[in-house]
This record gives sequence, C-alpha cells and structure tokens, in this order.
Amino acid sequence: MLLAVLAAFACALCYGAGSVLQSVGAARTATATAPTSTVTPTSTSTSTASASASAGGVTGQAGSGDGAREVAAAFRPSALAHLAVQLPYLAGLGLDLLGWLLSLLAVRGLPLFAVQAILAGSVGVTAVLAVAILGARLSRREVVALATLGAGMVLLALTARPGRADPASTAVSWGLVAGVPVLVGLVGLVLWAWPRRAGALLGLLSGLAFGGAALCARLIEARPWSDVPTDPATWALLAYGGLGLALFAVALQRGAVTTAMAGQCAGETLLPALAGTLLLGDGARAGLAPLAVLGFLVAVLAAFALIIAGAGDVDG
Repeated sequence: MLLAVLAAFACALCYGAGSVLQSVGAARTATATAPTSTVTPTSTSTSTASASASAGGVTGQAGSGDGAREVAAAFRPSALAHLAVQLPYLAGLGLDLLGWLLSLLAVRGLPLFAVQAILAGSVGVTAVLAVAILGARLSRREVVALATLGAGMVLLALTARPGRADPASTAVSWGLVAGVPVLVGLVGLVLWAWPRRAGALLGLLSGLAFGGAALCARLIEARPWSDVPTDPATWALLAYGGLGLALFAVALQRGAVTTAMAGQCAGETLLPALAGTLLLGDGARAGLAPLAVLGFLVAVLAAFALIIAGAGDVDG
C-alpha cells in the first residue's frame, strides 16, 4: 500500500517536470512543422510565438483546410524525428517513461480512480516549476488551488482500498484492443473538423490513451504471469502508451502546455476511474466511500482550476 502511494506521487512529480521539458522541446519545433503561410508576421520572436500558441496554437489567415494540413504535418515522421532530437524533449520523455513505470507499480496496489487523480496533480508540479524556474507568480486563488489539490491527493491515498483488481473476462481485454482504432479514428476527426482546437482535443485524446494504458495495466496485474504475454490487453497497453506519447507531443506543438494538460487531465482521470470501478472492482475502504469520492472530486477540480488559471503555462 505505502509503496503504491509513494509510486503514484513520484509519478506525478515525473509527469509534471516532464511536461515542462517536453513543452520546451515542442516549442522549438512548432514553427518548423507549420507552413510559413499560416504563421503570423509577428510570430518570429520566441516570446510572441509563445503568446500565439497560448491563445490557441499557430495563428494565421488560412481556413480550416489549411489548419488541418498544418496539424497533420506535425504527425509526419520527419516532424516527429525533428522533435525527437530536441534534448529538452528527450529529457522530458525520459521522465515520462520513468513516471509510466512508477504508475504501473502504483496500479498494482491502488484502485485506478486514486492513481489517476493523484497523477492529475502533475499540473501542480508544473505550476511550482513555473515559479521556481521561470519566475512566474501565483495568485492567491492559485495558491489555494495548489493546497486544495494536495489535500485531495492525500485524502485519496488514505481512503482508497488497497489490493489487486478483480479478475476480468477476456472480452474486457478485447474491448480495450478495439478502443485503439476508435481512438485513431477520433484523431482523424479532430484533424478534419476542429484543427484550430487541436491543442486541447489532442491533449484530451492523449489522456484517453494514457488512461487506456493504465486500465490495461490494472487488468493485466490481476492475471497470472503466464497469461500476460498472450493477453490482448498487453498489446493494447503498448499501443495506448505509444499513441498517448505521440498525441501529447503534437498537442504541445499546436497549443499551450496548459491547454494540452487540461485535455489530458480530463481524459486520463474521469473515464478510466469509472471503468476501473465498474469493470475491475475498484473501490474505497469500508465506510469511506464518500470521503474517497470527495478526494477524487477535490483533486480533479483543483487541477482544472490551476489549468484554467494558467498556473502551469510555461510556453514563454
């Protein structure tokens, strides 16, 4: 129990710091992946480009078709390869991978709703780093949100029922596999219908992907080790993880880090928490269910409050 709680909190630290570093690397490649005709003349300086990204991504006079093409361009192998050689992005990716391994340890001993809500606290880490590294100032409301976030996370850690998930049928594993192409289809829909909102929407889809990976990990953990290599959920876990990393990288290129994190926070907490409760028997300690629900809501709402306030905006 204690090890799982420590792993979840350490994972939040890794994710928060990793998002800062990844956003720095993504900002260096954002202009390079956008057609020059769609970039405003005033976005040549780093600070102005960052402000433009914070307002909703690379701006310009092009229509929705051009917006879709510039977002799709970020998915080209050459664009992703250019991003992959940025040292800040690689450092952030390394922290994300470490955080992911810690999350796998966390879901071995804690229900998904607790782990995912604690991971939402990574936005608080981003806010603190923005103050420590970039000299940002937090308002009184943001300080209250940070304290509330911490209280919600502690409440979750104290009320979540420890232990393994209930065994689930193979149909659940295949259902998770089927979710991968559905997620890819939603990416295509975003590119076609809402390219100008790609930062938030791709962040949301990356959160769903990471939430799917967490759900797979929680499900696999209840299986005998001999069944893990052949379980469809094992392969779905790898697909969700890779898809989540790619989507979050592109989301950072198309918008502010806070915008991407807002979507990711929603995607990786709400639906996985519900699925874990309904499918895997996740729950709270006896008699503490109301406090567990309160901790979950407090942590998630406080994370959203920080995101909306822009406390974690490190694009500048």
